[in-house]
Amino acid sequence: MKEYLKIAWRNLWRNKRRTILTILSVFFAVFLALIMRSMQLGSYDMMVRSAVENSTGYIQIHAKGYWDDKSIDNTFVATDSLHQTVASSQYVTTTIPRIESFALASSGTQTKGIALIGTDMVKEDAVSGLSKKIIRGHYLDTNEEGVMVAEKLADYLKLDLNDSVVLISQGYHGITASGLYRIVGIIQFATPAMNNSMIYMGLPAIQYFYAAPDRLTSLSIMLDDKDHLQQTVNELEKLDAENLEVMTWKEMLPELVQGIQGDNISGIVMLGILYLVIGFGILGTILMMTMERKREFGIMVAVGMRRTKLAIIILIETITIGILGIISGMAASFPIILYLMLNPIRLTGEAAEAMLEYNIEPIMPFIIEPGFYINQSLTVIIITLLAGLYPIMVIGKFKVIQALQGK
Repeated sequence: MKEYLKIAWRNLWRNKRRTILTILSVFFAVFLALIMRSMQLGSYDMMVRSAVENSTGYIQIHAKGYWDDKSIDNTFVATDSLHQTVASSQYVTTTIPRIESFALASSGTQTKGIALIGTDMVKEDAVSGLSKKIIRGHYLDTNEEGVMVAEKLADYLKLDLNDSVVLISQGYHGITASGLYRIVGIIQFATPAMNNSMIYMGLPAIQYFYAAPDRLTSLSIMLDDKDHLQQTVNELEKLDAENLEVMTWKEMLPELVQGIQGDNISGIVMLGILYLVIGFGILGTILMMTMERKREFGIMVAVGMRRTKLAIIILIETITIGILGIISGMAASFPIILYLMLNPIRLTGEAAEAMLEYNIEPIMPFIIEPGFYINQSLTVIIITLLAGLYPIMVIGKFKVIQALQGK
């Protein structure tokens, strides 16, 4: 085998121009595929993280029936044992207790329906980076009697820092919920829908407001890795199954899952077209190489080289070209992907507005994952090997006399 490798390597560089041209065909296949796939997978990852961090969590525990009827009456008591059981799971990193409901916010003659969220402010900030969205005032302490109001909502209600907002809603079991709260912070959200309707409170304050002490609408769970989702769900489903329900972000956000699946299929089709074009390019280069070397093959067989040995050498040459093209494609694409991952392209215009509507930052993100590097490399190797079958077939069938005559 060492002898075969040596001969194949020398054969490659006897005609540098031909070899470099073939390597470039593989290089562009790998380079373009990695850039395209990195951008696509980066977009999916950003969508999922945005939804998980700002809304549902990877997993959510809530009372049975709450997801179909999001009423404050469909809450549950999160006992210390429940918190301990969830936190003891090896893949759980954070649990965020929340009460989410709706209320009327009023100031003077201005009134508007708003989304009211009460949470553990420290944990919320650790996951979603909520404190970074503060543009005036300070970030709310969990036990502080105050609220943080979204920027456009505050403008609509004609409120600013240290002003008071009246909140009115229906509390637990029909009790009237009302209160006057001082604004300690103004938050600016990228999404217009959130920027026009959100108010945050500390968890103890909102439980008092709704007369629902120790009760939660949901317990959101963050994981160290999304790949551990199903395993963690299997562990948590052993909890109070009669009264509690465990749902994943995929079950809670089916529209997002369907959107990703549909776009992923279109992306795979585009990659298929790319590989088809590049595959014909590689095949064309190898066809040219084979025709140029037909006389050489005839001479080698005429002097006594077995056709099997010659076919093995040509196969090694093809694999070597494929590997060199893959390595160079990876080497060229990696710094570009890394740079774009750290400095994503920011979108503007209608594309940005469309993304903001879905609470997604208007950027074109990239991601680096070993999986798609391996998949694209294997795909290109297979294409190269398939193209390499042609010279092997020629070697098995050509007639020596005709080959020596250049026919």
